[in-house]
Amino acid sequence: MREPTHRMDLEAIAIDAVRAGATVIRKTFGKPHLVGTKSTDTDVVTRTDLEAEHAIRALLLMRTPGARILGEEGGEKGDRGEPADTPHWIVDPLDGTVNFLYSLPVFAVSVAAAVAGQIVVGAVVDVLRGEVFSATLDGGARCDGKPIGVRAAHDLSQSLVLTGFSYDSALRQRQGTVLQELLPVVRDVRCFGSAALQLCWVGAGRADAYFERDTKLWDWAAGSLVAAEAGALTEQPCPENDALVLAAAPGIAEVLRARI
Repeated sequence: MREPTHRMDLEAIAIDAVRAGATVIRKTFGKPHLVGTKSTDTDVVTRTDLEAEHAIRALLLMRTPGARILGEEGGEKGDRGEPADTPHWIVDPLDGTVNFLYSLPVFAVSVAAAVAGQIVVGAVVDVLRGEVFSATLDGGARCDGKPIGVRAAHDLSQSLVLTGFSYDSALRQRQGTVLQELLPVVRDVRCFGSAALQLCWVGAGRADAYFERDTKLWDWAAGSLVAAEAGALTEQPCPENDALVLAAAPGIAEVLRARI
């Protein structure tokens, strides 16, 4: 079997990986077992997070031996001396853990692949609905294999904007101030608790934009690629944009960015 370095090969592997994680999660939906917290007392980890990541890692290592894997729960493991075209996987085994804890039916599994430092593949599954969003760099974005695209939004006042909030109370207060200024000038704002899904929904035309600060690489790696390949203008966190993740229909991206 040849090494799966082609982007379509990696997309297929990423899709299989998110489905493997979703299978684990569905078995325990409604029966969460809290095992700890991370950045704050409200940033929770369940046994299901750990079990889903274990299943995903096992599949990725079987299909791409020697690859490095960065997981939200397990940190980074793998051979740093691998060839340049070996994928570096980025895994969020349960994006929306608080929703899962409360049996709110909105959470996802997200897997992305980077090659030579560039994200080239992403897959995100809506666990309970079973929808799989995926994308390859320069190869478009799909939902269950069918092409998707952003809405043709041009007026911020008629736009639905998605967002999320930090677990850090001081930053959350700042985010509340931004939201207070934004609410009067948009159609409405929604917060569903899963960065990966919200990015994909922008790509699928189910919302006009998404923004958030204080996210991690595994939160946005796959979803941002899906949104970008579906036609959204995207930004990833950097010092110059104050750690902003943004995905928006091109017609409103500039005016929205000025507001946030």
